[in-house]
Amino acid sequence: MGFFLSKASKLWKLLPSWVRLRITRATQHKFTASVVGIITNEKGELLLLDHLLRPASGWGLPGGFMNPGEQPEAAIRREIREETGLELTDVKLYRVRTLKRHVEILYTARSSGSGAIGSREITEIRWFDPAEVPREMNLDQQFLIQKIFQSDV
Repeated sequence: MGFFLSKASKLWKLLPSWVRLRITRATQHKFTASVVGIITNEKGELLLLDHLLRPASGWGLPGGFMNPGEQPEAAIRREIREETGLELTDVKLYRVRTLKRHVEILYTARSSGSGAIGSREITEIRWFDPAEVPREMNLDQQFLIQKIFQSDV
């Protein structure tokens, strides 16, 4: 087995980088990556968006998919700007989690203002008291909000 791996390793190194990349991508499972913002204002309220594409309740934390080559912090800033027109301050990585074949990168941040709908996917933008989020909202996000606000963002 060691002889085979040694020969395969040498052959691998002889291949052009684009061939190695293509082989690697063809043999690896694909996944998606998104960013999510837990965004508060000066009153300690939480930014939620009513989103057309969310099942059941449309209310949820803002965010979206990353573009190829985009850095996660740049992605959360872009998503919030595109969907609400709001700019973020005090952006901090909160957690990275994997959900099956999806990687979700969560940030905490601050912003101010009411924002304006900037995407056809969004029907409403609202700041909520963290203890009074819509009951029909995704339970996983509700649990995440409770956990974060128990430790004070």
